[in-house]
Amino acid sequence: MADQLSAQDWLDQGLKTLAKSGFTALKAEPLAKAMGVSRGSFYWHFADIGAFHAAILKRWRDVAAEQIIAGIEAAKGEDPVAVLLRLTFGSRLALEKAVRSWAAHDPAPRAAVQAIDRRRLDYVESLLKRAGLPDAVARDRTQIVYWTFLGFALSDQMLPQDRQQAVVAELLRMVTQPPS
Repeated sequence: MADQLSAQDWLDQGLKTLAKSGFTALKAEPLAKAMGVSRGSFYWHFADIGAFHAAILKRWRDVAAEQIIAGIEAAKGEDPVAVLLRLTFGSRLALEKAVRSWAAHDPAPRAAVQAIDRRRLDYVESLLKRAGLPDAVARDRTQIVYWTFLGFALSDQMLPQDRQQAVVAELLRMVTQPPS
């Protein structure tokens, strides 16, 4: 199996480990042990732990922003804002919380978080503008939605599914309602 591990396998394990155990667990030895291989397999794909961390952050951006955006854009016939809110508030966000914790201690993840925040804010604002909201209203509501997302991501308390769906529906109504 060790000969067959790809860089993607290491990144997938790294994301799982980051979400479960935090950034301090992103080390070659414990990851290799968890995967049942030697550290040599790790170093076959990554020059050092810094290169692995950079790849983890790039993969996180793909998973936490680009794949979600692609899914929203592919959902033809559905309200993209509703799809975004369902996707965002319908999942546990342990990885988001872990990356933000890491960013508090290290400039590289901090820069990655700032970049993904900007990407997400720009995308949500574009969705609200497409929905017909004036630029200033779209920008303000985007910030409110993002602050709501961050609170949800950092919270450890999940709502029962029916209550969470009701909250998301209300958030959708508030965000997309035409200004008075």
